[in-house]
Amino acid sequence: MQDTVSRVHAHMPYHLLPKHLEMILRRKLNLEIYFHHWALEKLDQAKCVEHARLLADAGLKITFHAPFMDLRPGALDDQVRRTSVERIKQVFELARHFHPLKIVCHASFDERYYVFVDELWLENSVKTWTELIGLAEDVNTVIALENVYEKNPDILRRLFDALSSDRICFCFDTGHFNAFAHEPLSVWLKVLEKYLGHLHLHDNQGKRDEHLPVGEGTFPFAELFESLRKIKAKPTITLEAHNPNNLWRSMENIKSMGLAKILK
Repeated sequence: MQDTVSRVHAHMPYHLLPKHLEMILRRKLNLEIYFHHWALEKLDQAKCVEHARLLADAGLKITFHAPFMDLRPGALDDQVRRTSVERIKQVFELARHFHPLKIVCHASFDERYYVFVDELWLENSVKTWTELIGLAEDVNTVIALENVYEKNPDILRRLFDALSSDRICFCFDTGHFNAFAHEPLSVWLKVLEKYLGHLHLHDNQGKRDEHLPVGEGTFPFAELFESLRKIKAKPTITLEAHNPNNLWRSMENIKSMGLAKILK
């Protein structure tokens, strides 16, 4: 089990970090710390710096998940876009203390919302992420843009192509793909494999974003990991379990499915 623990990150909302800190340090859990907007609004800076020190002293690896609720980083309304950028910027300030390997953000394209305005969305998204790439360089991290409601990988590939920076990569979310994507896994990996830098692993039955433990839904994990092996990809990995029981079940399932060896 510890062999798997050392090779993945565990999803951890920041407001729950104090509650689970003793267990995190004891089990040596690398973390992906999620900063909800209200966690940022109520943030105690001194306590945050202390948490960062404790995690660093324990030798733990950290990634961040930026806020995303209500945010539109590719908004056509520039005032909405600017507000979204300012909220996301707050986690880059915290990165100076935690030194995250990656900061996961949502690109937030949804064709049901941005109807026939792909080009405008892309233009405004490039403005947003170009600005944030500069901040990523300042704190020596990488932005990982995650798929959510995108039905196919094409708009994300166009965005990565336009940005053309080693400070930004693709975060492939297995649960979102399974619930919302229309193109098969092989297409997504072929189109975006050169940008793949991070994984969010969780599962569902293909209808909604259930965040089940890995292997307890219908996502083809064996196919994913075999594809990663073939293309020699070495992304950082987060288990996006929403409670401790699901986290440990995911780790046990990864081991029983024979996937743990591919993490090495």
